[in-house]
Parts: sequence; C-alpha cells; structure tokens
Amino acid sequence: MIIDCHGHYTTAPKALENWRNAQIAGIKDPAVAPKPSELKISDDELRESIEANQLKLMKQRGSDLTIFSPRASFMAHHIGDFQVSSTWAAICNELCFRVSRLFPEHFIPAAMLPQSPGVDPKTCIPELVKCVEQYGNVGLNLNPDPSGGHWTSPPLTDRHWYPIYEKMVEYGVPAMIHVSTSCNACFHTTGAHYINADTTAVMQLIQGDLFKDFPTLKFIIPHGGGAAPYHWGRYRGLAQELKKPLLKDHLLNNVFFDTCVYHQPGIDLLTRVIPIDNVLFASEMIGAVRGVDPETGFNYDDTKRYVEAAALTPEQRFKIYEGNARRVFSRLDAALKKKGK
Repeated sequence: MIIDCHGHYTTAPKALENWRNAQIAGIKDPAVAPKPSELKISDDELRESIEANQLKLMKQRGSDLTIFSPRASFMAHHIGDFQVSSTWAAICNELCFRVSRLFPEHFIPAAMLPQSPGVDPKTCIPELVKCVEQYGNVGLNLNPDPSGGHWTSPPLTDRHWYPIYEKMVEYGVPAMIHVSTSCNACFHTTGAHYINADTTAVMQLIQGDLFKDFPTLKFIIPHGGGAAPYHWGRYRGLAQELKKPLLKDHLLNNVFFDTCVYHQPGIDLLTRVIPIDNVLFASEMIGAVRGVDPETGFNYDDTKRYVEAAALTPEQRFKIYEGNARRVFSRLDAALKKKGK
C-alpha cells in the first residue's frame, strides 16, 4: 500500500468557511454567533468535495490511503477562547470522520485539538478521547504555538504538555507537530511559520529529555522536518555540546519525518541524511503548494514521483510507503489488519 500520512480537508464545502466566519463575528457580537446545528453539509456535498479533488489525485498519482485531518490553517487556535476552539474542533473532526465513513478504503481520520493560548492542554482530552474511541482516529495534530506566530507556549518538552502525551501513550497514537495560521506579519504562514515550527520542534526535543519520561511517544515532524535534515550536522553538533546522546538514540526512536518536500534534491537529501526507518510518505496535496513545477511539468506536491526517482531499494521504498506508517500509527495498522490488509 501507499499510505499518505499527511492529508488535510482543504476542499471542504464553502458552508464550513461561512459558518466559521459567522462564529468569528460572534466573538464580538454574541447575538450573531451561529449554533453548530446551523451548519448543514450533506453526504453528497462531502462526496463531491472529495471525489473531484483528493480522491481524484490519489487515483491519478497512485496512493491508496490518506490519514486525513482538518485543514491546518483553519485550526487558528489564536482566535477566540477555548469554547470557540472546542466548538470549531468538534465540527471539523466530525467532517473528517464522515469523509472516512463515506470512503473507508481511502481515508482514515486524525484529530484536530481544541487548543487555545494560555489554556491548560488537559482541556483537549475530551475531544481526543471522542475522536479515538468514537471516530477511530489514528493520530492527532499538535500545535506547539497556539498563539499563531508569537510563541507564548512552553517548549514541547515542558510538563505543560504532559496531559496530552499521557493520553497519546495510553491510546498509542502519534502526533504530527503542526502549527496553524500565523497572525504575525513577520512570518508567512506556509512559507515561514510552518517550516520555522518544524525546525523549532526538533531543537526543543534535542534540548530536553522528553523521551526518558515517554519512551513510546511518537512525533511526526512534517514538511520534511523543516530545516533540520539540511542542517543535521548542526543539530548533531549542538546535541553534543549540550551533552546529549547521539541523535540516533536521543531522537530517532521517537521522531519521524514526512516527505512533504516539493523537489527532487530535497527528497534525495532527506533520504540520505535521515534513516529510512524514520521517513514516512506524505504529500499534503491540495495544500500549501498547488501549482505545476515548470522545470518538470508535474505538480510540486506529487511527491511519489520524487520517492520513485530517489536512489532507494525496493525494501526502502516499502518502508517509506507503508511499513513505517504502520509501525508509527499502530491504530492504523490494527485497522488495516482488521480488513485483512
């Protein structure tokens, strides 16, 4: 199988965005705040939004199954308070669950958490429990910066985050470390804030000793790990100066990188620098970069082409496409085995 570990519902029907805009307006004027029941999206609308977009491209490009979560830039945890985030997360998670029910062979859900700046992460637990136990979610997205580009939260190694980690370990679900919209004009959301966050997460994990407390905790660093693989020598050297173990022991039993790197040299570097056991196939297609590369004539986010062209053995490609995902997402593996796959 070819499993895409990084997909977002970027093509949700327009009614979702309209409802969200009304919710945001309702923060200042509660009289216009919409109720969740006012959002009406039919199964036919969901089918149309998927069949004409993600599913069409999956079939064209040759991927089988996508781990599917709410649109990352729409999480916008900096907007409103916890109640706003909680209502919004519940709506978005339910839509991804409905997509997974309509297309069970092609999509399996991952959760958005109702994070809010300055709010105890344990408030996210009920939504996470619901998503795992009722919706069959196999992973979650964890935003290390709910402030939207101002970085007011403690590092990921701080005990502040432990309530979520404890639940992740209990359920055996990994987290993709994924920020949302930047409200800081210094940081473009997808071109700077996302890559900054990926790189920052790696350095935070190097500085701490989180995995001594949680030896089975698993994180996926998206977008190819930000700048980390390109500067792997820097991080190895910094870990050495901090008197930490070698990165292969300090990080790589718990930290994984996806292939959302949108050119061949980037994938070539990723697969040479990072052990193949730590690389998971992903495309984030219909995401941040949707255009056609004039140098190749193919879409930038058609990442399977890069993996196919990389200097890899068939066994290594199997690990990237399927084996590593099933090992990292243990609930995904269980769900596939239940179907005889």
